[in-house]
Amino acid sequence: MTRYEALASEIAESIRTGVLHPGDRLPSVRQARASRGVSPSTVFQAYYLLEAQGLIRARERSGYYVAEGARQLPPEPEAASQPENDAVPLDVSEHVFEILESTMVRDVVPLGSAFPSPLLFPLERLGRIMASSVQNLDPWSTVDDLTPGNARLRRQIALRYLADGMQVHTDEIVITNGALEALNLCLASVTRPGDAVLIESPTFYAALQALERLGLEAIEVPTHPREGMALDALERAIERHRPKACWLMTNFQNPLGSLMPETRKKALVELLARHEIPLIEDDVYGELYFGDKRPLPAKAFDTQGLVMHCASFSKCLAPGYRIGWAAPGRFTRAVARAKLTTTLGASAPTQNGLATYLEKGGFDKHLRRLRRTLAEQQTLLAQAIGEHFPAGTRATRPAGGYFLWVEMPREIDALELHRQALAQGISMAPGPIFSAQRGFANCLRLNYGHPWDARTEQAVATLGRLAHGLGQRSAA
Repeated sequence: MTRYEALASEIAESIRTGVLHPGDRLPSVRQARASRGVSPSTVFQAYYLLEAQGLIRARERSGYYVAEGARQLPPEPEAASQPENDAVPLDVSEHVFEILESTMVRDVVPLGSAFPSPLLFPLERLGRIMASSVQNLDPWSTVDDLTPGNARLRRQIALRYLADGMQVHTDEIVITNGALEALNLCLASVTRPGDAVLIESPTFYAALQALERLGLEAIEVPTHPREGMALDALERAIERHRPKACWLMTNFQNPLGSLMPETRKKALVELLARHEIPLIEDDVYGELYFGDKRPLPAKAFDTQGLVMHCASFSKCLAPGYRIGWAAPGRFTRAVARAKLTTTLGASAPTQNGLATYLEKGGFDKHLRRLRRTLAEQQTLLAQAIGEHFPAGTRATRPAGGYFLWVEMPREIDALELHRQALAQGISMAPGPIFSAQRGFANCLRLNYGHPWDARTEQAVATLGRLAHGLGQRSAA
């Protein structure tokens, strides 16, 4: 751990064990700095992390206090995953489709959904801007912007990179139909059937489906639920398997919610560069941070053009508009060609409308409101898990995104829990769909990106009751 993470962990343990009670005031930054022998920045970062985790709350001109309900929060998972160290041919799509189709019914409580609630986004304002911009759309833009995409939109994306201290030229940006197309184009540009690709364990199931479709083999690398992929295990996998690419999320990974520290991102990029391995970086949740600043992607540390950074507006601004992009570094021409020979381009009116919205301003104001809502809903979900799930349950406390990863006692079968919950009108995403090896049998991913209400709270209570029943049945 870094110093601030160690300090935050120590305070969190004091809260969980009852040394600190709800309403207790934490030492001031000056007091903590003096007593701990650390810098003010370390104390601030620790307090920001604890606040993002819902354990403490800031009071204006008063300081930080232990939050109400903090002791109900379940402990976090502590150990990295331990997948088999073999290249795995994939056969997951049918299994994933079967489960995901059941989560797409509106009447079902969407704890298993992959998407946040559309009610969280400024769709009315976007619609007005879209209607106006379509009326003024240059007819030639439907041809000029085919590939790599609308120049104004690419400029706005480049400006957001610049705000984070990254020089990404507009000519390096390829607009796509959502981030998933960007990721697939990048993957296809650097691999051939039979190649091996490094992935996290657990990983986003769409990565598994993409590898399966292209005839690639997956190498699952141990991943820590808080800090992401284990770099020592990654290096051993590289030496053993000679992979052609690495696909991972460094910011708020799906499904874990893990956030790789910046020092490890830099080490990751340097390690892959030594072996000339492209990194396909899925950063769709990067704007949904709960701290004081956006966590840098691995792309920020790339000096060789090997990081293929992919993101979109689907998770942070415009779900359903299907506008994403890739910044593929030295592979830009290959990705642009692949785009040209598959879907030609993304919707010209939609690109134009988003460019106009970004130019007019208001995006960052919307993001601040969205982040605050997600952080509050995460705390409510975590407290409900702590209250209703069986003893021994652990849950991640991501500093961003909208997913919690829940580890239940080993005797509880997540697939059976999924089946029973669905019969009660509740969806969840069971752990095995996030693994090429069908692991994580006692785990599930829950979505806190939908409004917290009595129906959702009751659904979590029902999940907990069903989990208790499965545990008791297994013990009998």
